[in-house]
Amino acid sequence: MVPNTSINPPERVVELRNILNQADHAYYVLDDPIMEDSVYDRLYRELVEIEKKFPTLITSDSPTQRVGGEPSKGFKSVKHRIPLLSLDNAFNLQEFTKWFSKTNKLLNKDVINEPSKSHPLVGELKIDGNAIALSYSKGLLIRGVTRGDGSEGEDITTNVRTIASIPLSLRLKNPPPWIEIRGEAFIPNAVFTNINSKREASGESLFANPRNACAGTLRQLDPQVVATRHLDFFAYSLHIPEDWAPSLNDPKKPLTQSEALKWLKLAGFKVNPNHQILKGLDEVKSFYINWESGRHNLPYATDGVVIKIDEYALQASAGFTQKAPRWAIALKYPAEEAPSKLIKLTCQVGRTGAVTPVAEFEPVSLAGTLVSRATLHNANRLNTLDLHSGDTIIVRKAGEIIPEVVRILPELRSIRAEKLELPTRCPECQSQLFRVNEEAVTRCLQPNCPAILRGALKHWVSKGAMDIEGLGSKLIHQLVERGLVKSIANLYELDVSLLASLERMGSKSAKRLINAIAASKEQAWHKKLYGLGIPHVGEANAKALAKTFTNITDLSTKACDSPDLIRPIQGIGNEITLSLQHWFSNSNNNELITNLQKAGVSLAASDQEIALYSNKSNNQLQHLHGKTFVLTGTLTSLSRNEAISRIEEFGGKVSSAVSAKSNYLVAGNKAGNKAGNKLKAAQALGIKILTEKELTDLLST
Repeated sequence: MVPNTSINPPERVVELRNILNQADHAYYVLDDPIMEDSVYDRLYRELVEIEKKFPTLITSDSPTQRVGGEPSKGFKSVKHRIPLLSLDNAFNLQEFTKWFSKTNKLLNKDVINEPSKSHPLVGELKIDGNAIALSYSKGLLIRGVTRGDGSEGEDITTNVRTIASIPLSLRLKNPPPWIEIRGEAFIPNAVFTNINSKREASGESLFANPRNACAGTLRQLDPQVVATRHLDFFAYSLHIPEDWAPSLNDPKKPLTQSEALKWLKLAGFKVNPNHQILKGLDEVKSFYINWESGRHNLPYATDGVVIKIDEYALQASAGFTQKAPRWAIALKYPAEEAPSKLIKLTCQVGRTGAVTPVAEFEPVSLAGTLVSRATLHNANRLNTLDLHSGDTIIVRKAGEIIPEVVRILPELRSIRAEKLELPTRCPECQSQLFRVNEEAVTRCLQPNCPAILRGALKHWVSKGAMDIEGLGSKLIHQLVERGLVKSIANLYELDVSLLASLERMGSKSAKRLINAIAASKEQAWHKKLYGLGIPHVGEANAKALAKTFTNITDLSTKACDSPDLIRPIQGIGNEITLSLQHWFSNSNNNELITNLQKAGVSLAASDQEIALYSNKSNNQLQHLHGKTFVLTGTLTSLSRNEAISRIEEFGGKVSSAVSAKSNYLVAGNKAGNKAGNKLKAAQALGIKILTEKELTDLLST
């Protein structure tokens, strides 16, 4: 993109940085995007081009400076301005109670005889990541350092700058001359799973847990690699010069830990929302117990809670030991890894024929539940573990949700133990198994395999597809086992008497199910397309394809003969196009299509759907057809839902974020920060701004 020469480069650079930094903060810290990715990319590229042409305009807080180009040759040791001490640990509530009593006595507070004298505490989640100290000078990030030994750490500034939730500049009018921010860098569970999946596919060793992955990432010499790992960051403490005086627009200097968390958020940092002011021992116990189970629903790993004295003055009175502050303690949860004894190795076959090895072991309690089996993913993972019969294994909850085998203890292995490998034949149909095109997955390619058929049927009847209520897993198993259903199309040949003869099926249930199966013929075309179970074609992709190709014949022809007409569809791309081509080239799938159509299942869009897809509605003016609106602020003459309904009534579309494809931004009253950001983004893109009256006039045209 060539910069617009009619603009003032220094002014435009400032404007672009402000817009992009606002967008980064909204996306990574507030989790509330204000613009679409395509818009961000366009503005980002414009900033890059201007900075290339005018290098003197580059500043350290520019979004373009997050990822350095050249790998570091090593990390130098840096002394912490203020020691970054670790916390003492309590491993149960009894140990915490002793700390609580000792701390109160230290502060001359007799909470046994006078409970009201107990000092306020703050409870925070203990994020299972890596501590980092951030240094800012006059509001600009200048250094990021690991904990190290507490007095010295490694300078990892180039890597820290890749973490999008760490602001490169503080959101303050009058920032302190220096400020130290402490917090925890971590890798979210979903990102960790994705990283290990990619490492497994490429034959690399797996990270043991998100914390280890984060530590290894922070010490990467190449910041480009760090950027691909998508680290996140929660800030939890700060140190400011004693004589700093905030401006009228800046948050006041905090005097308590709870105020510090609010201050950090206002300054632009991401703060863990699950903190709480606690009054007394009982509230601490409740906080600890509630999060012992609640943490398993979080998208990141935690291993305990941190309890701190809230008031800074009392923290100063409590002081420090040589290794840790006396005013804070980490109250840890029991370990989430446990040993168990392998009973046997089994395999499960999915609807695509993928054969997954599963370890079955003696039950162990993990993260509040009893587990006795864990997937081993594929043959590569099985070989990496070097699993033998009867092995002692270490099991944990991956992301504190899914059980997984972390490692084995070979020193406890019997000398007669046999190495376990994936079978060469399908455990369901005994046909030969294959690994196609060097995939990590081993597959059964037999279309008549009972496991593949059961999976296909479960997918076809699922809520996102045909939504056939009453046709559950147990009934599907019976139908397949008795040979009553040999393909999806056979479902439409079932009758009441046959169903009523099955286990746990009476005549009333059978009639309801037959009616539900018949009614499914009227489902939308995109639901039927999704229900076919074409690899990589999810619900959203099925909708996109259905809007372009309104029947199965047209889609099949284009997939096999003109794939270039499919690839450009938004959200599709090369992988899905190849999957469609492969699926429609399979004679078994073409036979399924023919049999479904013979059974009365139309694999085409209805006239009503076609009208909807083309955004045409009978007897209605469509003068807003193809126009995209973004609403912001408060509308007074009609509600937001009414405005959306009216715009859509006349053929328009309403988006939640400003985009290069947006035609209008409707700016209502009482526009807050979010509205102001959308307004700036729209102005930067030259999008027409409408008042509420101009919108109503347009709707009445």
